[in-house]
Amino acid sequence: MSDLPKPTACLVLADGTIFMGHGFGAKGQTEAELCFNTAMTGYQEIMTDPSYAGQIVTFTFPHIGNTGVNAEDDETANPVAAGMVVKWDPTDPSNWRAQEKLQDWLAKRGRIGIGSIDTRRLTRAIRQQGAPHAAMAHDPEGNFDIEALVAAARAFPGLEGLDLAKDVTCAQSYRWDEMRWAWPEGYTRQEAPKHKVVAIDYGAKRNILRCLASAGCDVTVLPATATAADVLSHSPDGLFLSNGPGDPAATGEYAVPMIKELMEKTEMPIFGICLGHQMLALALGAKTVKMNHGHHGANHPVKEVETGKVEITSMNHGFTVDSQTLPEGVLETHVSLFDGSNCGIRVADRPIYSVQHHPEASPGPQDSFYLFERFAEAMAAREKVS
Repeated sequence: MSDLPKPTACLVLADGTIFMGHGFGAKGQTEAELCFNTAMTGYQEIMTDPSYAGQIVTFTFPHIGNTGVNAEDDETANPVAAGMVVKWDPTDPSNWRAQEKLQDWLAKRGRIGIGSIDTRRLTRAIRQQGAPHAAMAHDPEGNFDIEALVAAARAFPGLEGLDLAKDVTCAQSYRWDEMRWAWPEGYTRQEAPKHKVVAIDYGAKRNILRCLASAGCDVTVLPATATAADVLSHSPDGLFLSNGPGDPAATGEYAVPMIKELMEKTEMPIFGICLGHQMLALALGAKTVKMNHGHHGANHPVKEVETGKVEITSMNHGFTVDSQTLPEGVLETHVSLFDGSNCGIRVADRPIYSVQHHPEASPGPQDSFYLFERFAEAMAAREKVS
């Protein structure tokens, strides 16, 4: 008779592949696209990153949960990723900043976790076959209807054609003045801002807003569906386009006309990150495509084309800008050294630019902060001219 504990969670892929493991966090069932993330730290930030809406995250690093969770590291109020898959079952936290166990945090917030999974095998499958649709269930009694789970995974509609920005954006506008964390004060407030910035929230991470505040910006956050008139009513010096989930072409149905109108009516600097980068590219006439398994991790080398400088970046995207469709006058500024995919663009004769990676995530740790400073400098230069 086996001494192995009874499986209490099950992960099923749409092709019928089954992984049995140990459940933690919330009980129940969820369906989503399955991706993997190679970061060694930041599991709490990953789970609360709105860009992971509609996805279950497989963590390739085995020590997940060992530093617990705390209120300061949330990128938004609650976990947005549908669930998490790990190799080793989470242990009790051992870190001075820990306020709660990962397992309890997930349970309170309705997110399922599964441990004791061969994440190497799972990651290889994702790389070779593309990000699959999956269903995951947690039942302490270990009772699973495998056929129903396979059917649920196959019924998941996928992310192509799906606008998820509307699901994760703010309900109404708000001001943001909290700056980046710094020793020993922690988070402080921006008390002498120099530039008024409107940030469009397609699923904005808090640390992006902190970086804007630290660059001297007085930030007003507007919902994803904000119009050009909504933006202009705040008389901003610059426009920021945030990260977010889903298919950029679907979000672009309402976001692209707004960006186009602002580019036509104003000369204000525009800066985009992640989905914001893709929104800007679409507004300029380029196209986006679904990737095989996307880029998710904190060790992605990106080259700045004009200088040859290599930055170690954080990535989280399943769609990419097709650099072959960039129109004349729009330059490719950054490329991935993993696969050559586009990671940045700029308009040749205007202060309008964006990047695919996440400069606020600091894996470098400060390789990409210059992008926020460049935005502030562009606004300052425009103010001098006007």
